Amino acid sequence: RAAVAAELDTLCHLLSPSWIETAGSELRVRKGPIGLLRLDFINCGSAPAGVCYAPLSGGLSRLLCHRRMQTAHETTLNNTGYTLLQGTPMSSRTDAVKAYLLDLQDRICTALAHEDGSGRFVEDAWERPAGGGGRTRVIENGDVFEKGGVNFSHVFGAGLPPSASAHRPELAGRGFEALGVSLVMHPHNPHVPTSHANVRFFIAEKEGEEPVWWFGGGFDLTPYYGVEEDCVHWHRVAEQACAPFGADVYPRYKAWCDRYFHIKHRNEPRGVGGLFFDDLNEWDFDTSFAFLRAIGDAFVTAYLPIVQRRKATPFTPQQREFQEFRRGRYVEFNLVYDRGTLFGLQSGGRTESILMSLPPQVRWGYDWKAAPGSEEARLTEYFLQ
Repeated sequence: RAAVAAELDTLCHLLSPSWIETAGSELRVRKGPIGLLRLDFINCGSAPAGVCYAPLSGGLSRLLCHRRMQTAHETTLNNTGYTLLQGTPMSSRTDAVKAYLLDLQDRICTALAHEDGSGRFVEDAWERPAGGGGRTRVIENGDVFEKGGVNFSHVFGAGLPPSASAHRPELAGRGFEALGVSLVMHPHNPHVPTSHANVRFFIAEKEGEEPVWWFGGGFDLTPYYGVEEDCVHWHRVAEQACAPFGADVYPRYKAWCDRYFHIKHRNEPRGVGGLFFDDLNEWDFDTSFAFLRAIGDAFVTAYLPIVQRRKATPFTPQQREFQEFRRGRYVEFNLVYDRGTLFGLQSGGRTESILMSLPPQVRWGYDWKAAPGSEEARLTEYFLQ
């Protein structure tokens, strides 16, 4: 135990300023190549055994164990995050993604609640009768956020719903496993944009064939009163998150976001865009997973500075009314086109959690249009072009 403690102490000082917390589990450490360490948890609380790894966000400040694994497997770690050996069982990869998503949900909720001041997220843990479940977290009537939610779900079933297989018919009839974090934040103040983010992982399996896996996600911004500084910041953070993965990644996924969040029956964008990607498996698993983490971790960096700059801006009842009209566009997109909404409803997901994305107050008016040349009209005449 003393030798193990000494090795962990050394590792912490080399790769992270924080101590590694083992939560009382027994740890087996074996030296690997330079800069690498293989770690096996033999007794992980309620789990019989498992491989442990460190999340990218905290370096090696914490170790999390795979609770679904029934036998100990070997994995390698380095200071770039999760690294899985070739041949690692798909269940191990799923566990790695799940642990990251749960941690991401925690971190985003903490950051948003702190920014709000008075609001707190209320958690509703739920189970899906057909398989799986999740954690819905909702904040309402805070100082900043009128309504918002940060949801985690992990569901599985015998067959992919039509929304998931429509553009990939070869996957129809396969069993599926889907994990994700999805969030929408609707602020009180019309000068603070609505934001949305999602990161997800799918596996489609069929007996006798290799599993097909892919990642998806992104984030997008929906302002009501556009500010160039905010839009530039939002896209700059998105570009920086994509940069390590290739010069073509940001422009490709930015353009995809613009196409995806287009309200066809209105012939206008939902907002000023951001990033959107789906069916991502062109890279190996480790690279794809690293990209998912980069996008998930970038959301708070992209959104909170905008909230901080705009949340105290005075607004009028007329500006609030304009916000409610524009929220109507948001509702139209989510109920008619959004893949996540359609997947959730078609797969028998939890309706309250799925429709959490809808704003609490919204307005429609027959043939409503902003007055030409007005501050409201500038949104569609300039920012949404």
